[in-house]
Formats: sequence, structure tokens, C-alpha cells
Amino acid sequence: MTTHRPTPRLRPEFWRLPLNSLTAEEWEALCDGCGKCCLNKLEDAETGEILFTRVACRLLDGETCRCGQYENRKTFVPECVVLTPKTLKDSAYWMPSTCAYRLLAEGKPLPDWHPLLTGDPDSVHDAGMSVRGWTVPEFEVDEEDWEDHVIEDL
Repeated sequence: MTTHRPTPRLRPEFWRLPLNSLTAEEWEALCDGCGKCCLNKLEDAETGEILFTRVACRLLDGETCRCGQYENRKTFVPECVVLTPKTLKDSAYWMPSTCAYRLLAEGKPLPDWHPLLTGDPDSVHDAGMSVRGWTVPEFEVDEEDWEDHVIEDL
């Protein structure tokens, strides 16, 4: 017998509501599945600037751009940030510039390619806005070499 997960009930255009009023399912649905937040970052000690690298978290699947252990990620990666409306204000600065959570927190609209607007979960990949196919797993790169993999802001 196959067990099916119930489809979450999402309010129409829920992303236009205050972020702290979203249900857990709506909050999770904001994620576009780009995988950019799972890239390892470096912080410039002098300027505080966040530099993204193409070195991906060990749990990121480079093709699906999703966490391979999402529900248990803190067990495997204790430093992984669990983003919530409360933690967002302290975390938005290191989120990619295209991130729905960051954009909405800044009062900006979702990008046209966002799956909530297109109805297609692959639209993020089709628009070239995901990390699909160009990351390097962190276990293949020594941490002292991450700066060799710095990329432009996303």
C-alpha cells in the first residue's frame, strides 16, 4: 500500500501576506529550489561582505538543487541555518539576492521565474537561476582553497 502525503493547502497569493502570518507549508513553499543558500560562503573580515563560492554543502544534490537530508540536516550540518520569519531578519544579509525570503522581507516582488508564479517547479532551472550542474561538493575542496571558487553575487 502506498502512502501519499496530503497536498498542503496554500492560500491564493499567500506570498503577498506578512511573512509572520504564513503557515509552515506556505513558508516552505516560498523556497524556489535554486540551491544558492546551500553554497558555502566566505566573509571579508575587513568589509563584512559575503562572498559566495561554488562549493556546495555536503548535503546539496547538485542536480535537484535540494537538500538530500532536509528534515535531518541539523544532525549532519549543525551550522545549517533553519530559516524562519524570526531568524530571517538576522539571516537575510547572507541570502542570495534572488532569494524569495530575502526579496519579500525587503518588500520586493517575487521574480517572474519563481515557481509560485509559473506553476512549474523547473522554472528556476529553466531561467538559469539555480546552481544546477555547476557546484563542487565541499568534501572535494579543502576549506583553505574555497577562495579559489568565489563567484559573483547571486
